[in-house]
Amino acid sequence: MTLTTLTMSRAHDEAMGDEPSMPDRPRRRSFTADYKLAILDEYDRCTGDGDKGALLRQEGLYTSHIVEWRRARDFGGLAGLGKKERPAKNNPLAAELARTKKRAERAEAELAKTRLVVEIQGKASELLGRLLAESDEENRQQR
Repeated sequence: MTLTTLTMSRAHDEAMGDEPSMPDRPRRRSFTADYKLAILDEYDRCTGDGDKGALLRQEGLYTSHIVEWRRARDFGGLAGLGKKERPAKNNPLAAELARTKKRAERAEAELAKTRLVVEIQGKASELLGRLLAESDEENRQQR
């Protein structure tokens, strides 16, 4: 629907006393992995002149879909063609869980660093103790 058609439609609706009609918000299409694989197989079986284009027109697809789906199929198999998971919107529990996981990971990393520091300090203390004992022994022998 073009802007001119939309404007004329609104003017008609107002003149007729109807509620102005607003076009629905377009939604992004999503395709299942099975559908993608079926289309790829059918596309590859097309041999005649114009068969591939006819298939794309019939399904409302573009050659870029085919290219992307082939890449995904060849690179990652069926998993590459599946619907991509997105984080849930407006779910406070999921957001809190993600924050808690991130905080736990940071705490575990910090704990690992702290353990390493304590281990190094222990070794340094042991080494210094040996050096001190050796220097005390040398001082006794020099007397």
